[in-house]
Amino acid sequence: MSSSQSVRSVARAIAILQAMNRQPVSTVDMLHLQTLLPKPTIVRLLRTLEDLHLVRHAPQHGAYYLTSEVRSLSTGYHSEPQIVEAAMSLMDAMTLKVKWPMAIAVFEDNAVVVRYSTIPLSPLALLHSSINMRLSLASRALGRAYLAFCDNEEQEIILDALALSSNAEDAPARDRVTFQELLRDIRSNGFATRSRTVRPVSQTIAVPILVQNRVVATVGLTFFSSVLTDKKAIATYLADLQELARNVSTRLQQLNHSAKDKAISDMNKGLKRQK
Repeated sequence: MSSSQSVRSVARAIAILQAMNRQPVSTVDMLHLQTLLPKPTIVRLLRTLEDLHLVRHAPQHGAYYLTSEVRSLSTGYHSEPQIVEAAMSLMDAMTLKVKWPMAIAVFEDNAVVVRYSTIPLSPLALLHSSINMRLSLASRALGRAYLAFCDNEEQEIILDALALSSNAEDAPARDRVTFQELLRDIRSNGFATRSRTVRPVSQTIAVPILVQNRVVATVGLTFFSSVLTDKKAIATYLADLQELARNVSTRLQQLNHSAKDKAISDMNKGLKRQK
């Protein structure tokens, strides 16, 4: 292999990593559009990066995400892929057990956005995919769970923004008094459900993922309304869902501690080399 080819290979690998840093989960098609690299080249590079533990293959066909190992590059790693890494195997295991699809979402610009789902593992999913789907904070279970567990100052700021929203699903937030009562009930009960006016064919139960009393994401389970009542679903799945959220929180804190320990270790190594 010539030196020019070697340099080009490195440049292509960096282009892939930079593109993957723009979204929590990437598909080959997405990377092709963003980098203009041939798909076979992208697949080969992804496999190489996977061998180096910088990238991990998600259950979705052709989907990949960055791992915490990219910290060794001092770039490309942020909270959202860390949340996916902490939650993915736990969500996969629960869906394989109960069959219903699950999703995890994070706050973004007055909505929550799905960053990982177990739809490919579920025989009972209504959608082909929900990754990167934006969901209302006022009507969707994953959004309501986030908003209900925000601190008061953040919640007030978001409610001010939702009051000006033209999105029909944000309409419940315009009746501030009634909606805040709903949020208090959600916080007291420990879970949220979707508004019955949105996709009544199914329902979602969602709970917050808290790290040091701060909501960092929400995770939910979706089921057919014709198969389960809300009461039955809550009695059957809520405890497991809440346990999953606690376990994700624990994993996130462990990942954060590992990152700090590695940063300290790298700093100490650098100081030794300077001596």
